[in-house]
Amino acid sequence: MASNGEAAAVQVIAGWACPYAIRVFAALKLKGVEYEFLQEPAGRKSELLLKSNPVYKKIPVLLHHGTPICESMIIIQYIDEVWASSGTAILPAEPYARAVERFWAQYVDDKIAPAFLVLRGLTKGDKDEAAAQVSTALQHLEEAFVKCSQGKHYFGGDNIGFLDLVLGSHLGWFKAVEKIAGIKVLDEAKYPEITAWADRFCAHHAVKEVMPETNRLVEFSANSAVKAKASN
Repeated sequence: MASNGEAAAVQVIAGWACPYAIRVFAALKLKGVEYEFLQEPAGRKSELLLKSNPVYKKIPVLLHHGTPICESMIIIQYIDEVWASSGTAILPAEPYARAVERFWAQYVDDKIAPAFLVLRGLTKGDKDEAAAQVSTALQHLEEAFVKCSQGKHYFGGDNIGFLDLVLGSHLGWFKAVEKIAGIKVLDEAKYPEITAWADRFCAHHAVKEVMPETNRLVEFSANSAVKAKASN
């Protein structure tokens, strides 16, 4: 944290419940990088956010000595490159392995994230179709885990890697969605590898401090749903 009123060298404009922010927080912790969390005010966009990300106007944004880096996956790659000598590498060294992890990471955000918004009642859509979309995604990721991990603990092998961070950042919402929608998402019988991986990921020291508690997410989602209906 910064002292004497000076801004920290590394700051993150984000929201505590945002999965895209959680992955950035965890990546910084993996690298042992101290950072200042700048909580974005609920229901509006701060001047700092609009100035730092004028194109998408979205969180998270990493500020490194005041210079903004936007989009969570790009931020993670930036962290891995800037602090390459700290901690373990987040992205694989081998080009094909990097490409595979990037492919599945994009798949996670394309399929799971929007389906969760439907299941939370924040966007319109068929909830049965959304649940089926998540189920199909998990089936593919179950197979991907076996190939990527090569019998080790994480998609990244012995250590948490890029795809671990991207999928793992949604795990808090996996549990919250189960309560909100009344469905079983992480079914151990269907996805034994992913459910075991999820437990390992959430227990990791870099993740435990930044993963929100399930009931807090449920309450946050309920408040968000009320605000969404009021604005329509």
